[in-house]
Amino acid sequence: MILAAGRGERMRPLTDNLPKPLLPVAGKPLLQYHVEALAQAGFTELVINHARFGDMIEAYFAGGSDFGVKIRYSPEGDAPLETGGGIKQALKLLGDGPFLVINGDIWTDFPLDTLADRLPGPAHLVLVPNPPHHPGGDFAFEGERVVNAGQPKYTFSGIGVYRASLFDSVRERVFPLAPVLRQAMENRLVTGEFHAGRWFDIGAPARLVALESYLSETGPRKSPGGAPGADP
Repeated sequence: MILAAGRGERMRPLTDNLPKPLLPVAGKPLLQYHVEALAQAGFTELVINHARFGDMIEAYFAGGSDFGVKIRYSPEGDAPLETGGGIKQALKLLGDGPFLVINGDIWTDFPLDTLADRLPGPAHLVLVPNPPHHPGGDFAFEGERVVNAGQPKYTFSGIGVYRASLFDSVRERVFPLAPVLRQAMENRLVTGEFHAGRWFDIGAPARLVALESYLSETGPRKSPGGAPGADP
């Protein structure tokens, strides 16, 4: 599942007439990098949630056949359900087994094909070095467990593998994912791994410019998700 329902308020005016995931980066929409990376990693069925301007996302990707995948959509209208609510609404589309979720507003060279078997509990997260705009990090490691307390803390990349059971106790319709993960961490149910490679969080125009510059400098050899030719 690709989370693409954010309003992109901090990216205005770029997002005044375009959904944030369709912002162009080095010649193609940010969201297209994810779709292509997931296809190259062996994923064949994708779910994309969307809210404002969601019809533009559906018009661009359609059923996914042009990208070698099958895409279904989870529309949220003009009132996004936040990260947790968006995933919970889409559970009926995600099947009975574990599923990968990736934020639509990041770019990374993390090898997505390595995540399939890494889920002993209800959640497995990928953490990355803390970027300048988030120096305090989010979570720490305790062996293979991801925990709330401890040092050093690292930043949640927006990439995780989950089971539907993670949301069994949640009754709300609109809610963020982080509190659900923190509760699971208190019960020692969350595992994780560290990615020291490239990761960009496109949460502000300057970071979009930084990614554009990086991709323009490195050329087509750099593609996310461990695609052929990607450097570690």
